[in-house]
Amino acid sequence: MYGIALDLGTSGFRLQLLKLETGNAIKTVMTMKHPLPGGNVIDHLGFAIQVGEDSVHEIITHTIRKMFDELHIPLSMISKIAVCGNPIQLSLFQNIEIRDLAYAGKNMQKRLGIENVKRGLEIYKGYEIFGIDSGLDECEIIVLPSIEHEIGADALAMMVKTDFIEQEEVSIVTDYGTNAEMALKVGDRIVTCSAAAGPAIEGQGIKCGMLASPGAISDVNEENGYWRISVLDENMGAGKGDLIDPVTGDIIEKGDVKARGITGTGVISAVSLAVSTGLISQMPELPNGRLILGEDICLTNRDIAEAGKAIGAIRAAHLTLLIESGVEYEDLTCMYMSGASGTYVDAEKGRKIGLTPIFSKKIVQFGNTSLGLARDIILGKYELREIEDLAERIKADHIMLASNETFKNIYACELAYWTEGMQDEMYNFFLESYGMPGLPDITEPPFIERKVSRDIEDTGYEGISIIKDLDMIIEEKSKGCMQCRICERECPENALRVVPKNGDIYVDYTAHLCLGMSCKRCVGACPVKAINYKQIRPISVEGISAVQSP
Repeated sequence: MYGIALDLGTSGFRLQLLKLETGNAIKTVMTMKHPLPGGNVIDHLGFAIQVGEDSVHEIITHTIRKMFDELHIPLSMISKIAVCGNPIQLSLFQNIEIRDLAYAGKNMQKRLGIENVKRGLEIYKGYEIFGIDSGLDECEIIVLPSIEHEIGADALAMMVKTDFIEQEEVSIVTDYGTNAEMALKVGDRIVTCSAAAGPAIEGQGIKCGMLASPGAISDVNEENGYWRISVLDENMGAGKGDLIDPVTGDIIEKGDVKARGITGTGVISAVSLAVSTGLISQMPELPNGRLILGEDICLTNRDIAEAGKAIGAIRAAHLTLLIESGVEYEDLTCMYMSGASGTYVDAEKGRKIGLTPIFSKKIVQFGNTSLGLARDIILGKYELREIEDLAERIKADHIMLASNETFKNIYACELAYWTEGMQDEMYNFFLESYGMPGLPDITEPPFIERKVSRDIEDTGYEGISIIKDLDMIIEEKSKGCMQCRICERECPENALRVVPKNGDIYVDYTAHLCLGMSCKRCVGACPVKAINYKQIRPISVEGISAVQSP
C-alpha cells in the first residue's frame, strides 16, 4: 500500500508517493502554477468568494487528481494522504468556511454573522474530499492543524522541522514563498506574521521566470570577470550552466545543463551580484535595461523592481517583528530559512540585499518543511496526537501587517529603495524619522549551515514529474465587445482570448496563467468597458459545477 504527502502551496502544489512498507519515496509530482488565478492568497480568496467555494474546491481537487494520474497506480492502493499548507489553501481543499479569513475585522464579521473557524487536525474519508467515484473511498485524508486562526499548518511545519521551537536564543524562521510566513522566538514567546511577498520570490511574475524545477537558473557566480550560472538538473541538483557576459550576452563557455528560465533564487543571486560588481548602482536600473543570463533569458528593470517588492516586503516584515517585540537588532542570533527559495538561495548573497537580516549571526537553510512534515506523518514519525498537542501548546502573538503602522512605514521605504532608487542613507533617515532604528552596516558574514542540498531531498527513484498545463478555463460574457483585442495584448501573461460563442462574445482566461484580481489590466485596457472580471465562471473541467457569481 501507498501513502501520499501533499503540500498545497500558494504558487503550486507538490506531492510525494511513499511506499508504506519500506518508507521509500517512489515519485514526486509538482505543478508549475497554482490552478486558481492570481499570485497570492488574497487573489485566491477573492476568486473563491466571487465564483463560489464549491467550484473552487472542485478546481483544486481536479488538479490534485491530475497529479495522481502521474503516479500510474490504482488509487485504491493509496491508504493515507497527509496534507499541509496555509489556512486559505487548506480551507479551499476541505471546502469549509473561508470568509473569516477574508474579513478579519470584528465589526465586519459581526455584520456578516461570521465567526473564526478553528482549523485543527481533521481526518476525512477520501470520498468526502474527492467524491464517491474517486476510487479513494477507504483512503484516510489527514489535514494537519493550524496553530491559530491565521497561522497555518505550514507555519507549524517550519517550526517543527527546524529546531526553532527548542531555541533559547532570539531566532527567526521564515518559509520563503509567495506568502512568506515567519515567526520570531524570544524566550518562551513566539510572534508571527505573514508577508504577502508575491510570486516574484519564487520566479513568477518575472519575464523569464519559473518555479524551482529542472532547467531553472538557481544561482549566479562571478568567474574570471564573467557570470557562471547554476541550473537545476533533472534531480533538482545544481548543475553547471553557461559562462556568460551578462551585459553583451556572449556565451564564453557552454555548460552541462541548459537553462529554460530563472527561479526566484536565481533572481536574488543575480541582483546581489549585479550590486556587488557595480552593474547596478541605483535600483532598479540595469545596463541597457537588462541582464542577459542565457539564450532568450534575461532580467529587465521591471523584473528587478518586482523582485525588490518581494524582498522588501520580507525585510520590512522581519524588522517589524523585531521592533514590535522590543528586540534590539544585535540580539538576533539565528535565522532559519525554509521552502524552495530558502533552500536554493545563496544565503550570503540574499543577506546583502535584505532577504535575511544583515545582523543575524547564524543562518540555517532547510528544505520544503511543509511537504516534509506531511511525509513524516505518513511514515509515522510523529503521532497525530503529538502534532495536535504541539499545535495547541504553541501560543503565538500574530501581527496583521496590513494594518500595522510600523510595517507600513518600513515598506514605504522599501518601495522607494527598490523602485525609485532611494539610497541607503536616506532609507535610514526615514526609518529614524519614524522613531525606528536605522539599519547597521553589513557586518561580518554569519555562520551559514545548509542542512539539505535540495528542497525535496529525496524525490524518489522514479524522479520528478512536472505538470505545466492545468487545463482550467474561466470565462466571462463580454457585453458590447468590439473584438479590438486590446485586452489580449495588454495581458502580461498571455492568459486570455476573446472568443465568439453562439452569437455572443466571451473572454476566456487560462486560470493558472491569469494574475487575477490584483492585476485586471485587461479590465482597464478595454476601451468600451465590455469586461469587468466580475461575472466569471469556471468551465472546461469534466464534472465541474460552474457557479455563476452573484
